[in-house]
Amino acid sequence: MTAESSPASVPASKGTVTTAVPARLDRLPWSRWHWMIVIGLGTVWILDGLEVTIVGNVAGRIAESGSGLDISAAQITGLAAALYVAGACAGALFFGWLTDRYGRKKLFMATLVVYLAATALTALSFESWWFFLFRFLTGFGIGGEYAAINSAIDELIPSKYRGRVDLIINGSYWLGAIGGSLLSIVMLDTDIFPKDLGWRLSFALGVVLGLVILLVRRHVPESPRWQFIHGYGDEAETLVTGVEREIEREKGAKLPEPAGEITIHQRKSIGFGLIAKTVFGKYPRRAVLGLSLFIGQAFLYNAITFGFGTILITFFDVPTGHTGYYFAVIAAGNFLGPLLLGKLFDTVGRRIMISSTYLLSGLLLFGTAWLFDRGSLTATTMTACWCVVLFFASAGASSAYLTVSEIFPMETRAMAIAFFYALGTAAGGISGPLLFADLTESGVVGDTVLAFQIGAGLMCAAGLVAAFLAVRAEQRSLEDIAEPLSAASPTGTGTAGTAGTGAAPV
Repeated sequence: MTAESSPASVPASKGTVTTAVPARLDRLPWSRWHWMIVIGLGTVWILDGLEVTIVGNVAGRIAESGSGLDISAAQITGLAAALYVAGACAGALFFGWLTDRYGRKKLFMATLVVYLAATALTALSFESWWFFLFRFLTGFGIGGEYAAINSAIDELIPSKYRGRVDLIINGSYWLGAIGGSLLSIVMLDTDIFPKDLGWRLSFALGVVLGLVILLVRRHVPESPRWQFIHGYGDEAETLVTGVEREIEREKGAKLPEPAGEITIHQRKSIGFGLIAKTVFGKYPRRAVLGLSLFIGQAFLYNAITFGFGTILITFFDVPTGHTGYYFAVIAAGNFLGPLLLGKLFDTVGRRIMISSTYLLSGLLLFGTAWLFDRGSLTATTMTACWCVVLFFASAGASSAYLTVSEIFPMETRAMAIAFFYALGTAAGGISGPLLFADLTESGVVGDTVLAFQIGAGLMCAAGLVAAFLAVRAEQRSLEDIAEPLSAASPTGTGTAGTAGTGAAPV
């Protein structure tokens, strides 16, 4: 690395560096270091899944007399769910801006602390307003996690594995959902815990798990890509050199030479105006793609899975304490989707896999709505249908986060994730639970069928958009997919063969 300014260890708004750091990271073989990244960052999605699922499954119990809260099931799956999502949208935007400005590591530590504090205080709820407030703040912390962690994952994982790793980490949400479902069965058993205690302990156990994750996450490094752009070039060089030596010792072989270099004008931060101009002015088709993917998956998941327990209770007379068994099954289908299909996003390609998973899940959901309308489903067969639908939908939903985190320039990455997550989720995730709570509470089959059809239609529409606009990002360097805003004239052949030239702005 060369520098034409003050030492790179001091944050600088001016100066130019030429670095091979992106190419050096992308040519690394899979190693124990990468597993540490996956465990340290990916486990928070388990927390999110645990959180959302517990609320969905304990909604009926909290609404019962003697729970310690004067609140209805519709308020929990409707208003409280919408507040959680609204908090996540606000948190994504707030922490996303801070993530691009102050770094990935500082923010993925701070957001986890916010989540832990809010979850602990949710467990202490004594009035409905307190419960609503801390559901919002819990979402605020989780939203920040999405921006900070997806940025870090994509910038630390080699391009060869980026798609599958991103999908599986985002899909690990459903491991938490399985845990939350099974945990709620125990916690709702009044032979073990009183009505006013079991649901509180469910939240408290989430805090314990979060504290363990906080300890592991301390060892996850800052993104070297963020470092060299923001004036910490020496730190980036030292970090990558240390990782290379560690991997060479582990593999017992010398690493190949990196593919090339990129020249960067260092800067402290990027203003909102330049971010908006880049995302919507330079990459308008990519902006439409990101928004479509997020709206489709956000409505389907936030509108329908929040109310799955209510559907089982209302239409199939499943006891409140047994809904966790059914949800554990569909959660398993959700996790298996990214796990088994993830590799195909790196081999078959982004465009084919994103469009097909969205379209298949939408068409299968239309079929499920038709069977439900005819009265052909039981609680078991309804769950089986959902399991198949969500096997494909989960891979597609995870690919939405992957897409917006890799198709925009590095300086805008966290804000791009935050913006599309917030806008898409606000469209489908705030209005969805509010609408769906009313539809399922009515007890009218046609109302629930309508909600299914809306979710299916939006998924199919997003799949068609992806078929035309998805970017072929598989196994390509991030700098090749979207040239950094700070890039100067290329001085080498480029990372992955072409970094420094960047992808055509579409």
